[in-house]
Amino acid sequence: MSKTLEQAKTAAQQGNWSLLNQCLQRLHGDRKSTESQLPDESNQQQVLDLALQVIEAGDFQERWEVAKLFPSIGQPAIAPLIELLQDEDADPEARWFAGRILGEFNEPMVVVSLVQLLQVSEDEDLAQIAAQALANMGSSAIEALSRLLAEEELRALAVQALFHIRRPETIAPLLSVVDDPLPTIRATAIEALSSFHDSRIPPILVAALKDKAALVRKVAVIGLGLRAHQLTHLDLVNCLKPLLYDLNGDVCQQAAIALGRLGTDDASEALFRVLKSPATPVELKLELVRALSWSETAKALDYLQEGLRWAPELVCQEIVTVLGRVESAPLKPKATQILINFLHSGQQAIQQTRIRQAIALSLGQLGDEQAIEVLSKLTGDSEHTVRLHAIAALKKFPNEDQQ
Repeated sequence: MSKTLEQAKTAAQQGNWSLLNQCLQRLHGDRKSTESQLPDESNQQQVLDLALQVIEAGDFQERWEVAKLFPSIGQPAIAPLIELLQDEDADPEARWFAGRILGEFNEPMVVVSLVQLLQVSEDEDLAQIAAQALANMGSSAIEALSRLLAEEELRALAVQALFHIRRPETIAPLLSVVDDPLPTIRATAIEALSSFHDSRIPPILVAALKDKAALVRKVAVIGLGLRAHQLTHLDLVNCLKPLLYDLNGDVCQQAAIALGRLGTDDASEALFRVLKSPATPVELKLELVRALSWSETAKALDYLQEGLRWAPELVCQEIVTVLGRVESAPLKPKATQILINFLHSGQQAIQQTRIRQAIALSLGQLGDEQAIEVLSKLTGDSEHTVRLHAIAALKKFPNEDQQ
């Protein structure tokens, strides 16, 4: 075995990573056949150092093969692998392999290092391998992370890791920190819990709507918006309506999105009340218009039609745009008629070229034949771009004379 080790060291000095890998594989085979450890710690450390050199400088296949040896090297490999994983100047692929190998070690220090990587890495591949490694650890990782929740300085990292593991076993430890003093920990825990169907979770989400931290309220709103199947049981519309008036704009926008996903007339009414308020910022009005359009109900279209009468021009343009995206066949004629009526209304907004362009585009998308006459007239519009949009829209109707 010592002769093979000497050959391995020579190969490393020459930068012959393929030969070095062969020597290490041979050493591993000899070790398995004798069912014994390497003769002494010095040799074991040399094998570890050589294997790390392959990880740091070999090609992908060489790294892939040598990575299989690390679990048999055991505990001594953990510290240098963590050091490589955290080295921002190291080759990204070498760091990726370090993270992958560390997933074989169910140790708290490994869990912490992987979580830290998830938090700071801007490399998507590195973050993904860290999350995968944590998930592969399974129950043992969850147990280790649950113990870390008791340590204040590591609690945030532990919650982040539990967030990425996404297994039912994480529910209990996550529930234990939903009232943590730090808003970021509460928010992370609640966001993670939102992905599970468990009877303990909805009451937590509803309670979090009144949290002092906007970040927590925001993730709670998002979580409840994904539970349309519990619309009646949780009285979701009444739960979410107050958040449309939240002091934080992001929370208001998420409340609008959530209510739009519910798709009920009560939800549409709540959205419309905020839409027509003069105090509502334009950015939120735009989100409310989109949310109303997702409902795909006659009532929602009535509200959008009403909005065209008094909304600012930018909001009117958004209403015109979303009306063109109506997918329900029974509602397309209604949406088409709303657009035609608006075009003929004589309102100031119609004088804007971009709005007439949007009307032509939306009428073409809806494809309802009652729009053909209107589009034909728009091909004679004073603005060239409007004429082009009208011609393009007419081409979407079969068997019509091309303008």
